Order: sequence, then structure tokens, then C-alpha cells
Amino acid sequence: MNHPIPKPDQYQDMREALRDLCGSFDSAYWQKIDHERDYPEAFVDAMTKAGWLAALIPEEYGGPGLDQISYGLIMQELERCDSGLRSTASVQSSLVMYPIWKYGSEEQKLKYLPKLATGEMIGCFGLTEPDFGSNPGGMITNFKDAGDHVILNGAKMWISNAPFAQIAVVWAKDESGRIHGLIVERGMEGFSTPEMHGKLS
Repeated sequence: MNHPIPKPDQYQDMREALRDLCGSFDSAYWQKIDHERDYPEAFVDAMTKAGWLAALIPEEYGGPGLDQISYGLIMQELERCDSGLRSTASVQSSLVMYPIWKYGSEEQKLKYLPKLATGEMIGCFGLTEPDFGSNPGGMITNFKDAGDHVILNGAKMWISNAPFAQIAVVWAKDESGRIHGLIVERGMEGFSTPEMHGKLS
């Protein structure tokens, strides 16, 4: 779906609105979030009401269908506010929602995107691994087709949003070595997301 390019003053209005929202949460709030490894629910709720959490997603799937400049401004303002917050928002929109919208089936789009857009669901992006970092070529995580289900084996590390995410887009190699993204829901057998302590973002 094509949208008209916003005028410069519309970008400025959006930036100022987001800057005002960030300013309404004081530094003590963000320090508490960082130190307690908590999820900024109050702030994310405010973001979703404005449509900023799902910036690039078309309206038919629950997003506002904004352009890349708008998305860049949103991320810039969130980074000014708190780096961990920007990580949460960019993972949700760019690394979870976007691949589902771009490469998922229609059934997957309808099932996940509207809930991700409202923050009812939070997602994470499972690429980085303990042994190979973010190098897909060295990826060990793999899956096998077992007919009516797949068997996924592997471990990921440094995954933003993982402790509180309801779904994960996990990258793994099939039996031929080709990399695929698999949607894994919390509650599926064998899926766990341990916390890492003493780290930010």
C-alpha cells in the first residue's frame, strides 16, 4: 500500500510528540527499568496508542503504514530517551513484525501482526549464538521436518526482549544448510528464555 510522503512539518510534529512523550517519563523510571531488567509497559502502551510501535506495517495488519523517514525519527528519539527502549522497539518492529509481514503467510500475518502492533504480543529475534555471534554462516541451530511439526535444536544469546516475549523469530538451518526463520511461541515444548543479569538493553 502506497502512502503519500508526509510534509516536513508532519515529521517535525511527530518528532516533537514523541520527544514530549519521552520527557514525560523521568530518568528515575528508566534507571529502574534498566537495573531491575523490567519491561517498560507504561511507555510501550503510550507508544502503541500513537501507532509508533508498528511504524512500517500497513494498516490492514494493524500498523499505520509510515515511511522509512518516520521510522528513523522514531528510533532516533527513542535512543535519545533510553537505549534499551530503542532496542525493544526496533526489535519489535524491524526484526519481528517486518519479516512476518514481508515473508510470512497470510495466516501468520493475520495471527501475529495485529497483536504485535498493539503490544499485546512482544517478539524477539533469535539470530546471535554463543559460539558464532551474529554470523549466520557459522550458525549451529538447526531444524528437521517431522511431517506435522518441526524439531528445532539450538541455543541463542544476547536476544533483546527474550525474557518477556510471547513469540520468537528464530533463525536456523534446515538439513541442507539453508537458513529459515521459524516462529516459535512461548509455551511450545523445550522453549525457554533465561535472563542475563548485569547487562543493559
